[in-house]
Amino acid sequence: MSAEVFIIGILDDGWAGLGDAARQALSGAGLVIGVGRTLDLLKTQLPAAELRAMDGALARVPGWIADARAAGKTVAVLATGDPLCHGIGGYLLGQLGGAGVRVLPAPSTLQIAFARWQKPWQDVAIASCHSKDAGEWQWGATPAHGLYPLLRAVALNRRVFAFTGPDNDPARLARALITAGYGDEVRLSVASRLLLADEMVACDLSAVDVAHRQFSDPSVVLIERSPDAAPIFGRDDLDYLQRSPEKGLITKQEARALSLAKLRLKADSTVWDIGAGSGSVGLEAAGLAPFGHVWAIEKNTADAANARANAERFRIGNYTLCEGKAPALLDTWPDPDAVFIGGSGGELDELIRLILARLKPGGRLVMNFVTLENLATATSALKAIGAGWDVVQLQASRSQPILDMHRMAAQNPVWIVTAWVQNKENA
Repeated sequence: MSAEVFIIGILDDGWAGLGDAARQALSGAGLVIGVGRTLDLLKTQLPAAELRAMDGALARVPGWIADARAAGKTVAVLATGDPLCHGIGGYLLGQLGGAGVRVLPAPSTLQIAFARWQKPWQDVAIASCHSKDAGEWQWGATPAHGLYPLLRAVALNRRVFAFTGPDNDPARLARALITAGYGDEVRLSVASRLLLADEMVACDLSAVDVAHRQFSDPSVVLIERSPDAAPIFGRDDLDYLQRSPEKGLITKQEARALSLAKLRLKADSTVWDIGAGSGSVGLEAAGLAPFGHVWAIEKNTADAANARANAERFRIGNYTLCEGKAPALLDTWPDPDAVFIGGSGGELDELIRLILARLKPGGRLVMNFVTLENLATATSALKAIGAGWDVVQLQASRSQPILDMHRMAAQNPVWIVTAWVQNKENA
């Protein structure tokens, strides 16, 4: 039988904070692996063990463990707090399997921080930006940005506990929250260097206060915000900034609602919005796919500016707008689950072929047309490539006052074309 592996949680109070089982496991280990800062906490207690720093070498750790076990050595791997809460535990169990591996957690940093803040924590979402330098947050940032998962967690939860890092520190997080439009609605509690002599705990600070303060590493942050009042779906047309004086350059609410239904969005859908205009379809799609992302493109500078402004007003963080004319830039986007075309810039046939070639299995392409010519171009292209498709003609009328009564005023008819790739799962 291979020698045992212990994944041991430890906090910054070092040996003094460990339980008997953890101390026994460490005392019997031939190889102890951890980051350099953590190993320094135990040097005097483990004079006979080999101490190996894994800073910058995480991928090599499973190999080190395998070699040590083959040589009959018991291995102890040190992790901060609870190894299975944003720690190394999950990674190692995935690499090594569970046989012969024991996890000995310490109280998590989360538990200690909430005890210091004297706040309950059973309803919090847990996130992390303890990664390499992500840079400052900006509107339109993509999922590749290091702060993206944390900002999405804040958008979806009223209380978020965040592990920060030396670069992505509490001050940067506070500035990101201000940029994302939460500055007046959040209160931040910060705990730094827990269990050390210079421990610092602060409760219920404003984002502005935190944005201009320095906090020692390691730090954790609790973000608490007011509940959302705005809808994610069904906004009125006049809620959107639109190009002036040419009002009406927007997918109207009735067509927007049906188009979004036809897209059949999932919570994690990747969506393309081509010819974004004021952004109405793409922004509501982002709300309906909170764990996904919307990639939008608009060629008109004024419309693009309005779409960006609307994204900021509605605090839509999973939305990236590019200024340009499709199909330019589409090759840099991830394959979509759903695509909406509100404007094609004269490239409709090419766009349809490109999109259906990139569309994921079960995906939908939805197009809105107000002219017979574009409708004919679309259906001809779909027939030529053997795609499945259907068309709905939407004719809506809205009430308008006339004297002390109301009449119905007809809007222009819209053809809503839905297309999919044949012989792929579309359910």
